[in-house]
Amino acid sequence: MKLHKIKSPNTILILAGVLVVVALLTYIIPAGEYDRQEKDGRELVVPGSYKTVESNPQFIDEVLTVPIRGFISAAEIIGFILLVGGAFYVFQRTGAVDAGIRSIAKAHRKSKLLQKILIPLFMVIFSLAGAVFGMSEEVIPFILIFVPLALTLGYDSVTGVAIPFIGAGVGFAGAFINPFTLGIAQGIAGLTPLSGIEYRIIVWFVLTTVAVAFVSIYAYKVKKNPAKSFMFEQDQEKRAKIDLTEIDNHEGINLRHKLVLISFSASLVILVFGVLEYGWYIKEICALFLAAGILTGLAGGLKLNEIVNAFVDGGKDLISTGFVVALSKGILIVASDGRIIDTILYNLTSILENFHPIISSQMMFFVQTFINFFMPSGSGQAALTMPIMAPLSDLIGVSRQTAVLAFQFGDGFSNMIIPTSAVTMGVLSMAGIPWQKWAKWILLLELILIFTGCLLLIPPFFIGW
Repeated sequence: MKLHKIKSPNTILILAGVLVVVALLTYIIPAGEYDRQEKDGRELVVPGSYKTVESNPQFIDEVLTVPIRGFISAAEIIGFILLVGGAFYVFQRTGAVDAGIRSIAKAHRKSKLLQKILIPLFMVIFSLAGAVFGMSEEVIPFILIFVPLALTLGYDSVTGVAIPFIGAGVGFAGAFINPFTLGIAQGIAGLTPLSGIEYRIIVWFVLTTVAVAFVSIYAYKVKKNPAKSFMFEQDQEKRAKIDLTEIDNHEGINLRHKLVLISFSASLVILVFGVLEYGWYIKEICALFLAAGILTGLAGGLKLNEIVNAFVDGGKDLISTGFVVALSKGILIVASDGRIIDTILYNLTSILENFHPIISSQMMFFVQTFINFFMPSGSGQAALTMPIMAPLSDLIGVSRQTAVLAFQFGDGFSNMIIPTSAVTMGVLSMAGIPWQKWAKWILLLELILIFTGCLLLIPPFFIGW
């Protein structure tokens, strides 16, 4: 059989393989647990309380129930994806999205300045969103806008995903305010909220610059030669639907489209305000997009029956995304039920005592990265690891601020590639990008970010941060 005829497995098969491996690990890795105590509404690990417990290997019957348990555990985010997808389908049905994309594309083709700054500008905006209010799940709706925009501008699906997703991802990793990771981690570590912000802003700037440069270089290479795209074959069908003469002849946005775009933009402003001021999360954001879908539909001249049908059609297109998210969540359930996560954490942290403080801080980064595969939740990982890492850092000469920064890097960088991240898999599924293609593309960026992260962990030791 010729190599080019061999098809790589789809995302669900890859996740199923990971699930089997994790289930087998529950037979190999000894079971263990830390004691937990509740503080400020969070369940925290008690340092020094690790003990071995009776093993709980995950048999085939437990593995076969993973999909339904994953659906139950990830019900909110799956519902979020379906409802937001439905709302965006209504938005698209009004024609305002296509009109807006044509307007940007027409301006982009005529302005060399816009060609140079468009990708950096949008990525910086998303990076700020990740750094300030922890944009994560909130990035999902933007995939439905930026993928077709990127294709229209001559880029590819990978670029369309990278602009919002990588932008928000590096901002999340280099956050200087984010209450969901930095705030919780500093609170557990006994640090003043927002302390050390000066160096964190430098970290954010460096990481954002690296990401913008990487995505921009790739995007321009694809624009010059589309065959360089990691999604060339898959994007060909999408590109065939783009009529460049429509862009050249586009006369602008009509009144209805303006009303739709204003309504949608207003909902995004309300989203940011709600998250920052009132701590909105999935339920509130879903309600907002549901209302926005109805309002934009009415503003776009759709009848109520058309709005309902568009919601349903949008949800149907994302059913496969729901399966992907459920299975990725199920992998975490198997690891947790098998009682191996705490054992892994205990053994990894015990290694850190044998290194110089700078090396120890970098090792903390790698430990957090490894743990993140099993616990891809910023707040959850902070509650699991920081009660151990904070006092450990005192013993090995690493400042607690540095321990928090190592946690941020370990949580943030790997979230953009690991198949156990529901957000990552949801984003890729919505964009129609197989995980293995995404992993192949982003691997170099991950290595660059890891190297950069290790370098950024050095100055804190010398400046006494």
